[in-house]
Amino acid sequence: MKNTVITFQKAKEEGIKISMLTAYDCPTARLIDEAGVNSILVGDSLGNAILGYKDTLSVTMEDMIHHGAAVARGTENALLVIDMPFMSYQSSVYDAVVNAGRLVKEAGANAVKLEGGASVCPQIKAIVEAGIPVVAHLGLTPQSVNVLGGFKAQGKDEKTARKLLDDAKAVEAAGAFAVVLECVPSKLARLVTQSLSIPTIGIGSGSGCDGQVLVSLDMLGVFAGASPKFVKKYAGMGKLMKNAFAAYHKEVQSGEFPSNEHEFAISDELIERLY
Repeated sequence: MKNTVITFQKAKEEGIKISMLTAYDCPTARLIDEAGVNSILVGDSLGNAILGYKDTLSVTMEDMIHHGAAVARGTENALLVIDMPFMSYQSSVYDAVVNAGRLVKEAGANAVKLEGGASVCPQIKAIVEAGIPVVAHLGLTPQSVNVLGGFKAQGKDEKTARKLLDDAKAVEAAGAFAVVLECVPSKLARLVTQSLSIPTIGIGSGSGCDGQVLVSLDMLGVFAGASPKFVKKYAGMGKLMKNAFAAYHKEVQSGEFPSNEHEFAISDELIERLY
């Protein structure tokens, strides 16, 4: 059954946790969808995870549309949410509505996600009034990394904690149907969750949220080295992939691959007639 904004709201009301994972291509999206995950996010983490950028700021609308459309082709039941990239909505309400519309029309999004609280409520309201569901994003907002002074937990003092709570109430009032809380202290995230009638989706914000989201390549263990504190690795795919690539290289050089079972046959008689 297709997950929708109604599904999310019903889950909140019934205390059923919501699952969300990122995807950036069709095969991964299809696997996540078939696994029964409630929602797929085409995050602007695309920049770091796939395109090799040092942050999300260089990601363009064209990047999001290209990868979002690929994910849409592999998604049947999950709610497809696509990030609005940096400067696709901050500049004006008009730009926000136009670009949100592009993500729906050209990429197949069921909803869009944008970062910010009270400052982007006019954009949220206008996008929703245009008939496009919106997920808000509070806490650590990567597009504002230069203002925040780095990637670190948010809301750890009274002033910033109160602002985060106020922003959460503001985006709900503006029409957002869900809000992502990234790197928010768990007790504060629980308070925000209890204060809202819309679901919260946590990433690094504890179990008190209504759902959870992770970058799929993080939880699959594709990347070498240390992962963020909030990531649980469910597989060691990076090591498996590297070993497979190395085995292929070795067999090609030794002549072991391809063997007869990987070849197409033709009669010796026909070959002889070609000489």
